Amino acid sequence: MADAMKRLKAILAEVTDIQRAGAVLDWDQETYMPPGGIQNRADQASTLSEVAHRRFTSDEVGLLIEEAETAVSNEPFDSDDASIVRVTRRDYELDRKLPPELVAEIAHAGSAARPHWQRARKEAKFEIFAPYLQRAVELNQRVAEALGYEKRPYDALLNRTEPGLTTDQLEAIFEELRTAIVPLVAGIARHADTVDDSVLHRGFDPDKQVKYALETVVKLGYDLERGRQDISTHPFSIAFGPGDVRITTRVNRDFFNECLFGSIHEAGHGMYFQGIGRNIDRTPLWDGASPGVHESQSRLLRETFSEPLRGVEAEAFYRAVNKSYPSFIRVEADEVTYNLHVLLRFELENDMLEGKLKVNDVPEAWNELFKSYFGLDVPNDREGALQDIHWSFIGFAEFPGYTLGNIISAQFMEKIRAEMPDLDSQIGRGEFGPLLRWLQENVYQHGRKFTPNELVERVTGHPISPKPWIAYVRKKFGALYGLESVKA
Repeated sequence: MADAMKRLKAILAEVTDIQRAGAVLDWDQETYMPPGGIQNRADQASTLSEVAHRRFTSDEVGLLIEEAETAVSNEPFDSDDASIVRVTRRDYELDRKLPPELVAEIAHAGSAARPHWQRARKEAKFEIFAPYLQRAVELNQRVAEALGYEKRPYDALLNRTEPGLTTDQLEAIFEELRTAIVPLVAGIARHADTVDDSVLHRGFDPDKQVKYALETVVKLGYDLERGRQDISTHPFSIAFGPGDVRITTRVNRDFFNECLFGSIHEAGHGMYFQGIGRNIDRTPLWDGASPGVHESQSRLLRETFSEPLRGVEAEAFYRAVNKSYPSFIRVEADEVTYNLHVLLRFELENDMLEGKLKVNDVPEAWNELFKSYFGLDVPNDREGALQDIHWSFIGFAEFPGYTLGNIISAQFMEKIRAEMPDLDSQIGRGEFGPLLRWLQENVYQHGRKFTPNELVERVTGHPISPKPWIAYVRKKFGALYGLESVKA
């Protein structure tokens, strides 16, 4: 039995290495690869994905899992080996349902689609990207059918990204959030002049912004001995192992928040990666519990940081960076309106997947929903349906993780404040070590040992709930805008 566990770990290490090689190619494509490399890169990504998939879903791995399950049957639920076998079994059963040819098609389509998304976004012409989004929809429909589902195709995809969560449960969470957010947004709109954010639009040197952002994330705990920051069209974080975790950002000369908070956000992801235990490296456990839990770490870190600009008082800076107003771009949205951006994408993905919305009609549907949620007319496709890179990766059911991240971060922060009542004083002194150690002990080190809900209950004693986040934004923005009528 011990031999089975040893052999299983050896194969899992091989699969992880192949997947990480593919991740290096993804990072290169988004940062430095010349435009002429697209076809070669698509072929490379397709080959690596298929090789890793075939290796992982082989009959040999299935037999080894069965033998290993017997070997670890008496070990604690959260032990390394028991967790490796349990999570490997879950992944194996899902991936085994996907034909290797489909996995290769998805990887190839993703690499091929990205430059067309970039061009479409640059020219603000959805029709350039439409054929590739159509391909993404068809591939995700095939994935859903292959995986199987009881009620809705989105359930099949969601079970891969956020294990244990259903579409119906997600809709209930969104409805609770919508009920709370809409009146808050309306109240803020009536007091829009209360907060002045002109200090953030002075025109800042891009190179200095990038340097300042990097200095800031290092101070927060991002380890440059095991990481680096680059520029990309859409900010992201990516890990090739515990010793190599990279982030990217983008710069807007006329909006200070974009680079700084983009870097902080991605560093939150990066620090999560850097904190996962080396004892579970090169296994399926070495990753975040889910995109939602991953997002909770970037959100938690982003919302704890506040530092004044030179010549600007801290209070004025705090008010400026927290100004709330409807905006077109999700990654630039404030805390109050952000989840409405996610809800919009969730609804469109559902409708496309179920055949209720044709790809060519996406811009119109996007603009109508945006008008109903934000009261704004979308000026062009760049600021509408083309703003996110996700669909060019053939990724569906990923956006809900952003809202789950907001929710979970509030639950974690509630617990942190209960255990560290002097947290604000520590942050005010620039001391982030205690917070980082708490996150390392309670969240980072476990990787994928637990499902999102298991982890949240383990840390907070409660299941995933939007109530702490709702209470947080009502209190914070009620005070910021003098909204006495908003329920705390």
